[in-house]
Amino acid sequence: MYEQLGIALVNIAQVKYLVPLFLGTLAGVIGGALPGVTITMTIIVALPFTFGLDPLQGLAAMTGLYVGGSAGGLVTATLLGLPGTPSAVATTFDGHPMARNGEPGRAIWLGIWASFFGGLIGGVFLIAATGPLAAFALAFGPWEYFSLFVLALAMVVGLAEASLLKGLIAGMIGLVVTVLGNDPMLGAPRLTLGIPFLEGGVPFLPVLIGVFAFAQIMSEVERPEGQGSAAQAIAAAANLRVPQLKVIREILSRPFLLLWSSIVGVWIGVLPAIGGSAANMMAYDQAKKFSRRPEAFGQGIPEGIIASESANNANVGGSLVTIMAFGIPGDAVTAVMLGALTIHGIQSGPLFITQQPTIAYGIFAAYLLAHPLMVVIMGLGAHWALRIVTIPKSILFPVVLVLCVVGAYALANSMSTVYILLAFGVLGYLMVKAGLPLAPFILGVILGDQIETNLVRSIMTDSDPWLFVTRPVSGALLGLAVASVVFALWQHRRTEKRRRAREAGSEADF
Repeated sequence: MYEQLGIALVNIAQVKYLVPLFLGTLAGVIGGALPGVTITMTIIVALPFTFGLDPLQGLAAMTGLYVGGSAGGLVTATLLGLPGTPSAVATTFDGHPMARNGEPGRAIWLGIWASFFGGLIGGVFLIAATGPLAAFALAFGPWEYFSLFVLALAMVVGLAEASLLKGLIAGMIGLVVTVLGNDPMLGAPRLTLGIPFLEGGVPFLPVLIGVFAFAQIMSEVERPEGQGSAAQAIAAAANLRVPQLKVIREILSRPFLLLWSSIVGVWIGVLPAIGGSAANMMAYDQAKKFSRRPEAFGQGIPEGIIASESANNANVGGSLVTIMAFGIPGDAVTAVMLGALTIHGIQSGPLFITQQPTIAYGIFAAYLLAHPLMVVIMGLGAHWALRIVTIPKSILFPVVLVLCVVGAYALANSMSTVYILLAFGVLGYLMVKAGLPLAPFILGVILGDQIETNLVRSIMTDSDPWLFVTRPVSGALLGLAVASVVFALWQHRRTEKRRRAREAGSEADF
């Protein structure tokens, strides 16, 4: 394994791979620093530019973009109090107060180096765990795969921020989308509605671009434009230089905090479709609970920045494990990477490492090299990233929307993919307005065919339905799926009781 990793590192260090990796990391930092754009939208816009590259070049670029985007949000989070990405929300709690207290350089470099170390810890897990998990998955039959995909969907539905019912509805809508087109096993047409291009089913990437990018743009357009951001950005970037060794020593002097926050980030990354937004908040909460001075959190202490930023970059490693070992996207970004693999004729999952070792270890190497590149780019470009933030939404979002449309057209050189993008863009926007979470919908679209295919295969192999329960791994996975839903119900009810108790207390005060 180490020999293959060493060869991959030397290979990725070649100019033809290093340049896409650098450009991807740069694009990720810029996209992550722009509030409202998000890593997902950035990778969607960048995806068409990778079609002409070989698979490893394209995946290196997207890996760099993922790493750079996860760290890029800390620039505006610390200096302006505006998280560039959801995964940097917790960074604002202590990063911005520290910057306001006259230490902007310390705040931003604590975040950069915490992202670096947390990402490398996530890389250790990525390299060490992907192979054994993939080997474990090789023993799966159709029963186990069906149960695994049901568990993934149940976890996302249960952890949806909205009600459990809305998460379930969103997941069901996603599953219905996979029914459009021909039966994956028998080839019989279903619900094609007389539209010729639906006979082949609904391609995933236009759906993802429409639901995430279009809905995000429309939601951001509805928000009022920030005022005075240019002057604030220039003032915040005035003094970002600090002694680097002092900042590194400050982080490494808290080994338990760094390691535990990274473990939280990795664990959240492994769980399907939860993402860095949950990782940084949970790590911040854990840091506060373990701290000897929890009352100081929110006033600009380094522990809050270290916890948040180490978790969100370690989260990237966890997300990549899930897609490479099981073929399940860890979040929206790895969902796009899954689509990119499919475009290049590569199937992710348990056989990925054995069948495509060059690409698999190339991704490992790209992930590791992206972190020092991220440090260099952010160190040199933080000042300019703040200037980019001042671009008006009226200029930025039309450009992004045009690039999304061009990217959708380039998938098949057909207007049909553009029509799908627009249709699902409207659907995604309506779902957001109705409070329906997008993550269960997207995972339903991704896993729907796999759930159906493995269900049919298992029944064709043996018609006994009890095998789903009596086979140990399958039964355990279904049990975890039920437990996930039950836990979510309990959690939602507890939250509702607390809300009612607070409301009752407020009324009593009056």
